[in-house]
Amino acid sequence: MRSCTDATPRHQHAPGCGCTVRPGRRAVLGLLAAAGFARGAAAGSGRYDAMLLNCIDPRFTTGSFLWMSSHGLRDRYSQFTIAGGPIGAVHPRFATWHAAFWDNLDVTVQLHGIRQVMAMTHRDCGAAKLAFGEGALATRPQETAQHAQALGAFRAEAARRHPTLQVVTAIMDLDGSIERVG
Repeated sequence: MRSCTDATPRHQHAPGCGCTVRPGRRAVLGLLAAAGFARGAAAGSGRYDAMLLNCIDPRFTTGSFLWMSSHGLRDRYSQFTIAGGPIGAVHPRFATWHAAFWDNLDVTVQLHGIRQVMAMTHRDCGAAKLAFGEGALATRPQETAQHAQALGAFRAEAARRHPTLQVVTAIMDLDGSIERVG
């Protein structure tokens, strides 16, 4: 097999070489937005309906966007992304991160008048493994229980800080399907 830098007509690509990577949905949407074709929200100010709190794992970015869009929230929500999403905002393992999220939520409520916060975890989450230990996530029911416990703690803390906010919590599966929790 020739290397990927070989420009001969019979060039073969190595797995993961990157030579034939096609842009994903996010890249295409970004290009369309830059070209002025995508619908956009008002910059800097305005009223939005929600905030999405989710994980940094790039496997779930498109699914998160689609989930928010399915709730009629396209271009009507802010987003806060942190490892573990809601787990990162409430679990003691990540205590130094908590203020960053809750302060951001306070500002979002103040500036944008949001009415709900959507908090989503996902299956096979590295931050969840760090927080709960891999043994606590060994089976699907155990994983669901741990996520549900963290999402419950998140709901309780959000209600304590912002009693008028609606809190929606969910777990995203690897196939993009959503399981509402609570």
